[in-house]
Amino acid sequence: MKDIQISAGTAKGLVTSLAVGAVGGMLFQLTGLPLAWMLGPLIANLLVSARGINVDVPEPLRNIFLAVMGLVLGSQVTPQLAQRVLDWPVSAVLLLLGVAASTAVASAWYRRCGFDPVSAWFGAAPGAMTAMIMLGDKCGGDPQRIAVAQSLRIILVILFLPPLFWAYNGGSGAAGPVQSGLEHGWMLLTIPLLLPLGRWLRIPSSALLAPLIMAALLSGFDLASLTLPGWGMNIMLWVLGSAIGSRFKGITRRLLGRYMWQSGVATLLALIVLALFAELIHQSLGVGRDVALLALAPGGIGEMAILAVALNIDPVFVAFHHLLRMVTLMVFAPFWARWLLRRQPSS
Repeated sequence: MKDIQISAGTAKGLVTSLAVGAVGGMLFQLTGLPLAWMLGPLIANLLVSARGINVDVPEPLRNIFLAVMGLVLGSQVTPQLAQRVLDWPVSAVLLLLGVAASTAVASAWYRRCGFDPVSAWFGAAPGAMTAMIMLGDKCGGDPQRIAVAQSLRIILVILFLPPLFWAYNGGSGAAGPVQSGLEHGWMLLTIPLLLPLGRWLRIPSSALLAPLIMAALLSGFDLASLTLPGWGMNIMLWVLGSAIGSRFKGITRRLLGRYMWQSGVATLLALIVLALFAELIHQSLGVGRDVALLALAPGGIGEMAILAVALNIDPVFVAFHHLLRMVTLMVFAPFWARWLLRRQPSS
C-alpha cells in the first residue's frame, strides 16, 4: 500500500511538472527566443517548486530522454571528423587550464559568502556534480550548499547562454536544422538495452554516454544516424527542461533568492574566466567563438549537449571537451579531497 501511495504521489508530481512545463514552453515560444521548450519548462518548474508545489520528473524517465539525446548527439559524428581531431589536444590543454582558473576564482567568491573551504572548492568545481557532492560531504563540507551551488550553476548557464548566442547571431532564433521526419528511428529501440549496459560497464553519465558511443560508432562508419523531427526535439527538451527545473522542490523563495545571488556571481565570474580561454582557442585554432565558449561553459555534460544539438553548435566538439572535463575532475578530485582532509586538523 505504501508503494502504491509513493507511486501515486510521483505520478501526480510528474503530471504537474509536465503541465507546468507545457505552459512555460508555450509562453516562451511566443518570445521567439531559442530553446523555448527547454527554458520555458525549466523556469516554470523552478518557480512553482519554490512555492512548495510538488513537481517531480522521476530519474528513470529523465534517463530515457537523456539516452535519446545521446543517440542524437552521437549521430553528429561523421567520417570527416577524424580530420579535426588533431586540433583538439591544444583546446584540451586550454580547457583544463581554464577549469583550474575558474574554479579558483569562483571558490574565492564562495569563501567571501561564508562557505567553508571544502564547500567552496567542491561547490565551484564546474562539472561531475554527483561526485563533487559526495566527495565534499566526505571531506566535511556542507552537502546541501555544494548541491545547490552545483545545480544553480548549471541552470544559470542554461538560462544565460542561449539568449547570448541569439544576440551574437544577430537575433536569429534558428535552433539548428529542422528535420521534417524521423530517420533511423529503430535506434530508439536500443535504449532499454543501452541503459543497463552503461550502468554495468560503470560508464560515467551512462544514460547519456552509452547511447552516444553506440550512435557515434554507427554514424562514424556511415551505417546509421538518428534524426528527430522538430516536434520530437521539442518533446525531448520539454521533459528534460522540466526535470532540471523540478530539482528545487522544498527550498523557500527567500533561501532560493540568496542562493541564486551567490551562485549567479560565481557563475558569472567562472564564465568570464572561461570566455578568456575560449578566445584563446578561437585565436589559436580558428574555432568559432560560440563553439569554443559552449565547449568550455561550466554546465553539465547532458545540459551542454542539449544546447549544442538544439543550437547546432558543433555538438561533437562540445561533447568531447565536456567529457574530458568531467573525467579529469573525477580523477583529480579524490586527490584534492585527501589534501583538504590533511589540512583540516590544523585549520
